[in-house]
Amino acid sequence: METCLMKCSHGSALFRALKPLSLKLPNSIHCSSMAIHTDGGRWTKRAYDILLLDAGGTLLQLAKPVEEIYATIGLSATSAEIKQGFRRAFAAPWPEKLRYQGDGRPFWKLVVSEATGCADNDYFEEVYEYYAKGDAWRLPDGAYETITLLKDAGVKIAVVSNFDTRLRKLLKDLNVLDLFDAVIISSEVGYEKPDIKIFKAALDQVNVEACKAVHVGDDQKADKEGANAIGVDCWLWGIDVKTFSDIGNRILISEP
Repeated sequence: METCLMKCSHGSALFRALKPLSLKLPNSIHCSSMAIHTDGGRWTKRAYDILLLDAGGTLLQLAKPVEEIYATIGLSATSAEIKQGFRRAFAAPWPEKLRYQGDGRPFWKLVVSEATGCADNDYFEEVYEYYAKGDAWRLPDGAYETITLLKDAGVKIAVVSNFDTRLRKLLKDLNVLDLFDAVIISSEVGYEKPDIKIFKAALDQVNVEACKAVHVGDDQKADKEGANAIGVDCWLWGIDVKTFSDIGNRILISEP
């Protein structure tokens, strides 16, 4: 269910060295698809123009283990039972076009029932409402700082997520909604990853070509195969990149 980078300091040794020639240099020089910034006499090249982020499992992490929350609300289930139940629910055929339609209640009711063995509606509603609040989630360490620094360097940031309509509120609760140039949610656009149309919707909204984009997500099929199918690079969270510092370091490349 989200790259340490170097923030450019405008003005720099290069500008001072050229000042006697009465040349005025801009803070950034655009060279084909990459912006180049000066930073203390070093070049910092932007490898991508936009970062696309998956939400659940990448940008949004659970604040507490699921089994702990289920037990607190009133049902005891082991971690192994819950994981097995989630696998069953997500692997089961779904009769509708989208799993996450509207607020996603029908799908999530199936997930909770499979994960806990409890089909009680009152219990489901309590679980559902808990995960509709920002307190149930957290950002990975360094996520806010990295996103802010990337934006300062001219990189656009967008969320591309298979999620229901609760996502915008969650991002707002976590004080990051305003950081994104686009928020593309499957329940709103009518496509779910790995469908390339959901990635195209994000690129079209910010007017960036696929070859200038990188996506970070935690699912091989939905994220990596979906992004690659439209020509977007993809790094798997927890494998290719393990922190937002990793993401930033791979997007902004410093050279002597």
